[in-house]
Amino acid sequence: MGEVLLDALLDSLKIFPFLFLMYLIIEVLEHRTKISRNSNVLRGRLAPLLGAATGLIPQCGFSVMAAKLYDRRLIRTGTVLAVFLATSDEALILLLSSGTAAIAVMPLIAVKFLVAVGVGYAANALCRRELLEELPEGEEVHGSACGHDHEGEGDSAARRYFVHPLLHSLQIFAYLLLVNVAFGVLLYYVGEERIAAFLDNTFWLQPLIAAVVGLIPNCASSVLITGAFIDGYLTFGAMVAGLCVNAGLGVVVVFKDIRQWKRNLLLLAVLFVIGLAAGYATAGVMQLFAL
Repeated sequence: MGEVLLDALLDSLKIFPFLFLMYLIIEVLEHRTKISRNSNVLRGRLAPLLGAATGLIPQCGFSVMAAKLYDRRLIRTGTVLAVFLATSDEALILLLSSGTAAIAVMPLIAVKFLVAVGVGYAANALCRRELLEELPEGEEVHGSACGHDHEGEGDSAARRYFVHPLLHSLQIFAYLLLVNVAFGVLLYYVGEERIAAFLDNTFWLQPLIAAVVGLIPNCASSVLITGAFIDGYLTFGAMVAGLCVNAGLGVVVVFKDIRQWKRNLLLLAVLFVIGLAAGYATAGVMQLFAL
């Protein structure tokens, strides 16, 4: 058991420097980008396309921003769905730092982008009579990484470019360590052959399980889903389902308006169904071509 815990710690520590570097880069991009300060780019004909592209950036800041814009009726339903479906939270960073599993990054991006754009345009076409409001002149809407609001002018460069990335990296490191320990203990007590047999028997159930986990509005769920795929406990199709449903803290922002509970539940139901369908379609294609 001691070896299991040590291996989990070492595997997590290997990823930590890469996590910090990526979050530092993201912090710089988030601070300098203008898209989170200009809602007009998410209102035109290219809105679902641009929403899906920004959602692919590996942090949930843009899903938070999109949710705020949607709650104030500044963007359309299809646009916020495009952002939510494209959002992967910590998944891309973990995959890129995982070694052999990094090969799944481009297929994951491609699937999520195509699904997000297609659903976004379809939803906007169905809701073409949706009325939009105008953002008051001079007002800005922000969305910060993982919902941590540190947009204030008083933030020093040291806090912005060292403390915040470090704290975020430590948070994800803790989640990843727990996932690695859990899977290590499972493998230790159950055995590799039994786990492999169980996974074979639950192949078509995995996307549903992953989608349910993806509903948890926290980066821990994306870490769990991605970690399970990296360690071989989830298929690629199941990961697609879970990460399409997982929209970070954007869902929490939408549900803050309890007066729109019917709209919010419908949005969540559509997100779940589309994510589940994308997962099963991906699993079916991979099964068909034995990928």
